Amino acid sequence: MLRHIVSNDLFTILLVIGLLIVAIAKLVSPKRFDDFILVLGNDKYLKIYSRDQKFFDKFDALLFTNLILSVSVFCFIAYKIYTETHNISGNTMFKLTFVIAVFILIKVLIERLIGSLFEIDKLIDQYIFQKISFKNYLGLLLLPINAILLYTIQPTLPLIYGIVSLLLIINIIGLISSFKTHQSLIKYNLFYFILYLCALEIAPYVILYKVFISD
Repeated sequence: MLRHIVSNDLFTILLVIGLLIVAIAKLVSPKRFDDFILVLGNDKYLKIYSRDQKFFDKFDALLFTNLILSVSVFCFIAYKIYTETHNISGNTMFKLTFVIAVFILIKVLIERLIGSLFEIDKLIDQYIFQKISFKNYLGLLLLPINAILLYTIQPTLPLIYGIVSLLLIINIIGLISSFKTHQSLIKYNLFYFILYLCALEIAPYVILYKVFISD
């Protein structure tokens, strides 16, 4: 029996694009990139760059693009292991990448709208900045993780679950850091902030979970 050969060409292209995007981000803002690398253990980056937020930030946009690509690749690696699927079309990959990007962007726009409605723009803007910074950091971590899963280690379900758990822990650390930084503002607007968390941090993922489970 001939051994089935799985092609990783599409994943390789996406990994290379992700690496190029990260390299461009470092070239565009070398000092900021160096500060960003240390964001997990040092809040210097969050304190300095949250003051100069823009609606469209070139540095964040580049890292966000890498995040979308990296998350898409990891999702398909996990999907291949879970379903034992060998062939994935470029069209399917494009659709998943598009859905992930649209989901996150719409969520951020709604968050900003709610911040304006509740008149807590400053709190929400700083919270979104910190949250996106940590998500972009996860995108950076996923680059080497995806490469190892594709070309070095044979991925297994326990390994995938372990990586997902690690990413969740890092994300939770980011949320806790945000709460600590803005605890005085959150206390002053506690009711609205709880509504925000329920509506936009919990409900969307519960809905997605229900959709996938029902399928």
